[in-house]
Amino acid sequence: MKTKLEEAREVINEVDEQMVDLFIKRMAAVSMIAEYKAENNMPIFDNGREEIIKSKNSEMLASRQLDSYYKTFLDGVLKASKDYQNDIINKFKENK
Repeated sequence: MKTKLEEAREVINEVDEQMVDLFIKRMAAVSMIAEYKAENNMPIFDNGREEIIKSKNSEMLASRQLDSYYKTFLDGVLKASKDYQNDIINKFKENK
């Protein structure tokens, strides 16, 4: 019989696997955005878009107790996305 700890860790492992797949999918879209921005000489940071993402996604939370933790998580995702866009745009400029 599994302990509560073992059961919880199994759930976390399953969620982490799903998050990896979703992260890869998200970053593929980020790559497409970066290419568009590079081709159209657009800045990486779009404050309006980030605010929309934060607001819309926070509204989907069923638990207000998790709100600040989710915002921290989302800030990390957005930072990784901007960093990835920056790398792609820099490579684009080098190859021109």
